[in-house]
Amino acid sequence: MTKAEFISTLLNKAEEFGVPLTEEQGEKLYIYFEELVRVNEYMNLTAITEPEEVIVKHFIDCLALLKYSFIKEGASLVDVGTGAGFPGVVIKIAREDVKLTLMDAAGKRINFLEELCEKLDIDVECVHIRAEQAGVDTDYREEFDVAVSRAVAELRVLNEYCLPLVKVNGKFVALKGKSGCDEVNLAKSSISVLGGKLSKVEEYSLFDAGERTVVEIKKIKKTNSKYPRHNSQIKSKPL
Repeated sequence: MTKAEFISTLLNKAEEFGVPLTEEQGEKLYIYFEELVRVNEYMNLTAITEPEEVIVKHFIDCLALLKYSFIKEGASLVDVGTGAGFPGVVIKIAREDVKLTLMDAAGKRINFLEELCEKLDIDVECVHIRAEQAGVDTDYREEFDVAVSRAVAELRVLNEYCLPLVKVNGKFVALKGKSGCDEVNLAKSSISVLGGKLSKVEEYSLFDAGERTVVEIKKIKKTNSKYPRHNSQIKSKPL
């Protein structure tokens, strides 16, 4: 697929999905695609590298956050366990006004993201830190309007990683697969314990790539200081 074909396909898919992009945004996402594939040859970033699959399963999937959850202008947004930059970098390209922080426990991925954001000429803070450590760090605890996460862990675990980072009246938005509703049912206790309230669950079809779910949780009170716990406890005994 040529560059022109990639951008044309991307813009058409985004328009059809209901989150239109500009030509300039398409150009930046093409650079993202090129860098993702190039670096993926020696660093495990993604199993998805075919152009059309990247367009739908990565880029359009990330745009679901903007379609199904309202993000106010100038919002501070943290992408927890960002990996190769999904969904945070895609959101920043689509919404330049967002103040983005990318968090990941792997230094190599953070190095990739710093170089990527420089190539894309986007202003992003990249932080090499574990989510549960960030949750007890005064620089990050309850400092963000929005926390987002995609393909990191089940919702009970994600809640403990993400809700401590969100301001009261902010939100945590999780991009999940078709199991999203089942995970919500299991996670009701953790949502409440961590100061949240379920505000939205949206199920949708991602073209021919299957069913997806967006889960939005509003932060209605401060998270108790005993959370987040140590990572081993979070994973072995989810709330």
